[in-house]
Amino acid sequence: MLKIKPFMAAAILILAAGAGPVFAAAPTPQTTTPALNADELQVRNEWEKLKFTLPEGTKQTQLMNRLGQIADQLPVKYPNDPAAYIWDGIITSERASMASMFSALGLAKQAKALLEKAYAMDPKALDAGAATSLAVLYYRVPGFPIGFGDVNKARALLQQAVQIAPNNLDAEYFYGDFLVGQHEYAHARQVLTAALAIPVNPDRPLWDNNRRLVIQHLLNTIKDKT
Repeated sequence: MLKIKPFMAAAILILAAGAGPVFAAAPTPQTTTPALNADELQVRNEWEKLKFTLPEGTKQTQLMNRLGQIADQLPVKYPNDPAAYIWDGIITSERASMASMFSALGLAKQAKALLEKAYAMDPKALDAGAATSLAVLYYRVPGFPIGFGDVNKARALLQQAVQIAPNNLDAEYFYGDFLVGQHEYAHARQVLTAALAIPVNPDRPLWDNNRRLVIQHLLNTIKDKT
């Protein structure tokens, strides 16, 4: 998902995630989604711990980079599994949000390539996880000539994601976040309110609770906007 730090934006007019590091999309499991293998599950669980229990800073960055080395092995071990590319892309996006101005865009491009690979393999994998995470990159990375950002591509991908996986908390959240950025407040309220109505995921309480807190905060910030 991708958050550009202020000094980065000033230096290269660059990148950004909601309420913390890159809000890369963490797919919501549904009954039609195959279970993650043990390696993917380990990466997902470690990502949640680092993202939601550690404050932003040097330690979090170091540990996320270390996790990135593990995540980079997923596509090597599982070259035919789109989930491997999705989770490597998510971790790489997080690393981009924490990186220096010299490394951020390169990591964002690396994440984009991984997610594009997963999307080409199966756009429905992990409840449209590739489409959702790609969209976040497209609307949070600056456009040409600095970056590859593209709000039209972001909108199309998010609309596809919520259609494929209507009970995906991340797809709904990021679509709402995108709409807020486009000043489409009425539609954003509708989407974000629908997100909070999605049943709680008992298997991922840390992620689920934190995502809902961010959604409610975003709703609060736009409650008086028209």
